[in-house]
Amino acid sequence: MPRVRRVRSEVFLTLALLNIFVLIAGFAALDVIEARPLPAVPHPVVNAEGAAAAEPAPSSPADPERIADVIDDPMAQSGLAEGLSAFVVDGATGQALYERSPDTPAVPASTTKIATAITVLDAVGPDHVLTTTAHFDPAQGMVVLRGAGDSTLTTTADSAAYPQVATLEELAERTAAALAEQGVDTVSVGYDDSLFTGPDTGPSWKPGYITEGSTASVHALMHDSGRVSPDTHSRVPDPPRATADAFVKQLKEAGLTVEGGEPSEVLAQGDPIASVDSAPMTALVEHMMLASDNNMAEALARIAALETGGEASFEGGAAATHRVMDSYGITGVDLADNSGLSPENRITPRALVEMLRVAADDPELNAAITGLPTSNSTGTLGNRYTEGTPVHDVAGLIRGKTGTLNDVSALAGTVHDQEGNMFLFAFVANSPGVQGYQLDPLAAALARCGCS
Repeated sequence: MPRVRRVRSEVFLTLALLNIFVLIAGFAALDVIEARPLPAVPHPVVNAEGAAAAEPAPSSPADPERIADVIDDPMAQSGLAEGLSAFVVDGATGQALYERSPDTPAVPASTTKIATAITVLDAVGPDHVLTTTAHFDPAQGMVVLRGAGDSTLTTTADSAAYPQVATLEELAERTAAALAEQGVDTVSVGYDDSLFTGPDTGPSWKPGYITEGSTASVHALMHDSGRVSPDTHSRVPDPPRATADAFVKQLKEAGLTVEGGEPSEVLAQGDPIASVDSAPMTALVEHMMLASDNNMAEALARIAALETGGEASFEGGAAATHRVMDSYGITGVDLADNSGLSPENRITPRALVEMLRVAADDPELNAAITGLPTSNSTGTLGNRYTEGTPVHDVAGLIRGKTGTLNDVSALAGTVHDQEGNMFLFAFVANSPGVQGYQLDPLAAALARCGCS
């Protein structure tokens, strides 16, 4: 199938830090594989105490035997036995450098989001925005808030946030201004969450995912990814209703009188009278990757499904991802959801590495790379490779997407060795009791290596 191509606040702050790293380091994430310059580097020097900076270009290709020498010992010491699979390639040539059951399907956990990132960027393009709208029904005197899948929507603006996100405050102000032009100052409020279809929790999801705060139920209308407040993990039981309630408050602060009791769920009719746009898709993808935002992942998969003629559901998002993976010739991907919360997902280590390579090669897909967390610095790797651990010497040098479920840990990303070789890697462990830190020495071995 041909590819379709068109053209909060801690997590977002890390995106700004990545831009600062560019100024410090002065070279791009995957320049050695001739991708266009990226706004983030693979090994920012911040927090990389004791680590020698990699040379910008290798003197000779990496030696697979040398790679095996440096990885085999930490593999044996990991205690993961038969549940560990791995694949490492040369970033410049794609040559396989290390293989351990690379074609064995494994539960990938949140490394699934690499596939989701590529899928939505392929389907809608890097500049696409998600537009939350307000509609007015004169016959009922009702303003209807309609969701478009933007889980970064928030209540009021944070001037320090990067990038700036859409707010209910601005939407309410624009709505009040539009109604004032019509001489309307009193309304009732409804909300429309109809864009997404099907179940609002994924296949084999544990009920605890929501109560523990790993995710909210999936909806097209939500703010702060369904959190009770932006700075908590707790999730609201009904994200669309919570967002409608917050919108009512903002409408009142904008000067409107709101009557009619609680907001009601209705279908929006006619053209919007006001709207607010999300940040561009590149920023949404980077946010999803850095924060491992499960609600954003499921929303973006549905946006991709809609763009390609599919259904905005778990099944539709997975089908859209399979189609895009097929279009790039990537096999070994079998998904039930797009966040990685489902233990029914299967991805091979080889497929994870091939995804990284595809994203690095295509400028429109680069956000799947620039969004990778950095060890002891950003995102879900910010609390790994920390001071006092045996791998702190490579803090700041590893960039990778993490994945964690019960008995599942995964890490896939990019690293330079000490001679400037760029490696793309995937380590996946489906082992009882596995913890993420057990994979850290594997990537660290690559960063310490003089592998030519």
